Amino acid sequence: METVVHTTIDEGVATITLDSQRNRNALSRQLLAELHEAIDRCEDADVRAVVLGHAGPAFCAGADLKERSDGPPDSSPFVSILERLMDTDRPTIAAVDGAVRAGGIGLMASCDLVVVNAATTFALTEVRIGVAAAIISVPILRRVSPGRVASAFLTGEPFDAATALDIGLVTHVTDDVGATVDRLCEGIRAGAPRAVAETKRLLRTVPALDRDEAFTRMRALSDELFGGPDAAEGMAAFREKRTPDWGSVRD
Repeated sequence: METVVHTTIDEGVATITLDSQRNRNALSRQLLAELHEAIDRCEDADVRAVVLGHAGPAFCAGADLKERSDGPPDSSPFVSILERLMDTDRPTIAAVDGAVRAGGIGLMASCDLVVVNAATTFALTEVRIGVAAAIISVPILRRVSPGRVASAFLTGEPFDAATALDIGLVTHVTDDVGATVDRLCEGIRAGAPRAVAETKRLLRTVPALDRDEAFTRMRALSDELFGGPDAAEGMAAFREKRTPDWGSVRD
């Protein structure tokens, strides 16, 4: 059986590539299992960022409908993938240079940053095969207000990259996905690892907090970080007009 998910690590950035072109990178059992293994490898290597890309003309076509019709459904591996992309301390970047459909949109939306080619099209086609975009509504509706995506959910009509950017589903639209992703990874590597991890966490948690609790928790975090070794190195580097050496910092 050919491998359908490939992982490379270079200068602290892991690139995971979906490569099941025969079914447009559909979410088969094999692809999901290998994607879990790829994320394991990224965690074990303690990389600074994870880029989720693809081979072929489609990022992901959604569920493997042939497998879904062969036996009882089990969505737990897919749910776990979405959770892991959302919860890992490392920033995750979807690098999208082809069409995205159904569950593929959920996979993409689970990443922190979503970089898409200006020619990319999207469609939430679930209703057209008699189901709802249930699982992927979780990451999507954390990015997009329901009213702005209701038409796409209810009709299955395709929409373009400009619309996806306007509603907040994607973060970057570009004619050169690779160059944009490289620039983002360079920026991530420039930050202190813990500072980046805490920033990812607060982006997820602060909006759901009561205002007073948010200020209390964020004040404590700010005081801790400003009193820590990363801040000492970062501020020293600023004074000395040099690049911070995060590798030299020890807690």
